[in-house]
Parts: sequence; C-alpha cells; structure tokens
Amino acid sequence: MSLLIEHDDGVDRVTLNRPGHLNALDPGLIDALNGYFQGLQRNRTTRVVVLRGAGQDFCAGLDLKHAMARRAGQQEPPGVTESLDSQRRIADIVMLMRRCPQPIIALVQGAAAGGGFALALAADIRIATRSARMNCAFIKLGLGGCDIGTSYFLPRLVGISVASELILTGRFIGAERALAVGLVSEVVEEDGLAAAGEPYVDAMMTASPVGLRLSKECLNFSVDAGSLEAAIAMEDRNQVLCSRSEEFNEGITAFLEKRKPVYTRS
Repeated sequence: MSLLIEHDDGVDRVTLNRPGHLNALDPGLIDALNGYFQGLQRNRTTRVVVLRGAGQDFCAGLDLKHAMARRAGQQEPPGVTESLDSQRRIADIVMLMRRCPQPIIALVQGAAAGGGFALALAADIRIATRSARMNCAFIKLGLGGCDIGTSYFLPRLVGISVASELILTGRFIGAERALAVGLVSEVVEEDGLAAAGEPYVDAMMTASPVGLRLSKECLNFSVDAGSLEAAIAMEDRNQVLCSRSEEFNEGITAFLEKRKPVYTRS
C-alpha cells in the first residue's frame, strides 16, 4: 500500500510508503491522501496526526517519471480541463489538511521537494532531521514557482523575503537554516525523528479534544483575520464553547490535582 495508517489511542501515524520512489506522488498515493484527509473532517476518534515518509526521504514531490510516461502514451496533450482537474487533485490534499480539525505534525527527513514540500508546509508543526533538504522545485521544471499552496504558506511562515528567494530560485533550504527562519520547530539526528515528535503528541493529547480542534480552527482564521477584533471574537466564542463542555470540568480538576486529564468524550 502506498499509504500506511496506524491508529493508536487517538493518534494516527500516517506513512507515505513508496520508499523506492522517494515517496513521490503518483495517482494512487494522491488518491489515498485525498481520501484519508477527507475522512478526518468528521472523525472524532483521531485527535492528532503524525505524517512521515518511509525510508530516507519525506517526499520528492510529483512522480515525474510516471507523469511523463503517461503523457507519452497519449496521442494528444491533455486539454485545459483535464490538466486543471489533475492539478486540483493534488492541491485538494493541502486544503483538506488545513480544513481537518486534527493538528498535523510532519516528520521530515531527506528530500521534501515540490509537492512534498507543500505537504510539509500544510502541516501545523514540522520537525526535521539534519539531512532534510526542502525546496519549491516547480520553477526549475519550466513552471511557475508558486504551486500547491506554497505562495500562501511560505510568506506566513518565513516572511516575504525568504519566501521570494525559495519560490523564485527553487534553491534548497537545509535543516539548520529552516530552523533559523522558523520553518521547522526542531532539528534532530536521523535516528531521533520519531521520538522527537512524541512530546508534541503527548502535549496535544493532554488538551481537551474540543479545545484542540477549536484551537486549530482559530489559528486558521486568525492568520487571515481582518482585524484584532475579528481574531478576539473567534477566541471569545471558542472559550465560551469549551467552558460549557464536560471536558472543561475534567481539565480543571486534573490541573488542581496535578495529574493528566482523562477525557472520555471527543
């Protein structure tokens, strides 16, 4: 299977599983990612997602060999409608990643290029190994440099100057510089990647399920909020909703008793 999903007590560990192809995105993997993230929209069992790549790389982007072989077998180039449909199928993945209520932690090692970089950018938190190399490969392929949400995510993460550099040149950014500009939260050794994600998972699993979902939603809205008042209105609404839940009572009790909360409802 090109996408492996392991569920463990509220946490989905999702693995891009095409290591022989650098986990590149072929139609099967694209469909699997769309199906998985679509299914999270009303999923109350999964509270946190950890996204990773099998083998030595996170994801090398679109499987160009597969795409070019498919195009070579066609008598005529694909029309505009067909091309737009193919383009949108990949873009849908990152939109679904942002829409799903579960926080996503991306564990990035080796190559995260093109579409693979876009997947990492669409996550909520990124942790990288020292081998991680990320780039917007699109402009090197005769395309525009902005694709699959990169022109939206990058300026918000690293500022317009660094975003322009990466998008307009296609050059790679290594792990240490990615940490310096705020693109990743942490850089770890190769054999410590999985373990590095666990403190983030544990902290999120300590949060109330409804509070965690509403926090991601609020961050999404606040990034593009038209004013401070708009952001605070969303925060006020969320705090009132959370304070009326049974989870709130458990959270307060656990805090006062200096123990981890046990949430029985999601």
